[in-house]
Amino acid sequence: MADYDVVLLIEQALTGADALRVRSLHDGLDDPVTYHVLMPVEDAAARVEAALTALPTTEYAGTMALARVPVDLDAVQADAKADAQRQLDQTLAALHAAGAVADGKLVADPVHSLVDTVKEVDGREAIILTRPHLVSEFFHVDWTNRARHRLGVPVLHLLEHETFDEQAGEGEGISGF
Repeated sequence: MADYDVVLLIEQALTGADALRVRSLHDGLDDPVTYHVLMPVEDAAARVEAALTALPTTEYAGTMALARVPVDLDAVQADAKADAQRQLDQTLAALHAAGAVADGKLVADPVHSLVDTVKEVDGREAIILTRPHLVSEFFHVDWTNRARHRLGVPVLHLLEHETFDEQAGEGEGISGF
């Protein structure tokens, strides 16, 4: 029997429930399933920029002062890599606890790495697990749409921390409305 390889692109650690949900997608397959998890490492410069732009506009003058403060981008990048590794380790542990065979790696360019890994392992499908990103999804520039244009395998987009029922209806995964 040949392995049924599935490449998972995630943006945050999977919970035990997320891992069980992913695993349930492949129940009943005759071939052994192997999951290859990709966890992007956030770019240090982008992380600093996001932190600065998150400040309220009333603190604009403070933001200008912060822009002159030297930032150790190497330290920020090391922190981002450590955080991504922690989340990848947590995800692999959750998948293993769900009975899955899984490996993983940190990546810089999510979609490019997804395409390369699918080719490398002869992946049968790709699953992208993200939080909702309404604007990028609306303009079709999100990871899923970009991957669908470049891959020749099925690409499934799941929303992390939501059940299949929550994603399939009742406000398209948004509860509380």
